[in-house]
Amino acid sequence: MNSQYNTLDKALAWSVHIFTASGLLAGFMAILAINAKDWRSAMFWLLVALVIDGVDGTFARKFRVTEVLPNMSGKTIDYVIDFATYAIIPAYFFYMANLVPPSWNLPLTFLILLVSAIYYGKEGMVSEDYYFIGFPVLWNMVVFYLVFVLSLPFWGNAAIVILFSILHFLPVKFAYPSQASRLKNLTLMVSLIILLAMPLIVWFYPNVPAWLKWIALGNLAYFGGLAVIDTFIKKK
Repeated sequence: MNSQYNTLDKALAWSVHIFTASGLLAGFMAILAINAKDWRSAMFWLLVALVIDGVDGTFARKFRVTEVLPNMSGKTIDYVIDFATYAIIPAYFFYMANLVPPSWNLPLTFLILLVSAIYYGKEGMVSEDYYFIGFPVLWNMVVFYLVFVLSLPFWGNAAIVILFSILHFLPVKFAYPSQASRLKNLTLMVSLIILLAMPLIVWFYPNVPAWLKWIALGNLAYFGGLAVIDTFIKKK
């Protein structure tokens, strides 16, 4: 029974839910920035949403949110906000940023949205040994690389979107950084490095120093290589 918890416990638990929900406010600010074609501000707000999503679980466990407020589902709140900030808003970012020719823009944006929605309905999205099966819905990261790091031609941007759309549904094991079953410390360190580098890359855009781009590319190579090893090479 939650009657054993006092007013302070409940206030702290509610504050965690409000903190989680604030990710949606950051997402809305990103929409306003996208409308203004202020790509830097838009990505900064998406990074704020990413950080909120990354730390709210820690607060939820610390303040025993599930026990204190058993009739509130923080996980459901999280799913709603994740789909907005990892799929819908990045798809809109992609659409507005003119990364592909006009005739490809809407079809590829629709593709991002459709595959994201279908992926969310998959059973076993996370394996028992804590891997994402198939590319997780992280279109904010895809858009980050396309806009701020890679500078690919139109056809390259289109190919990347199609590739990751397909990867949603292939049995490829992608590391879940906070739950990694092996190389956890290294994976967390690599994740922290890119989280520190991303705001700098956005800040310096469009004149991003080469060393920052190499950090971003190294991060991409690490997680890509880890997916290949964990899926095709490493045997249980």
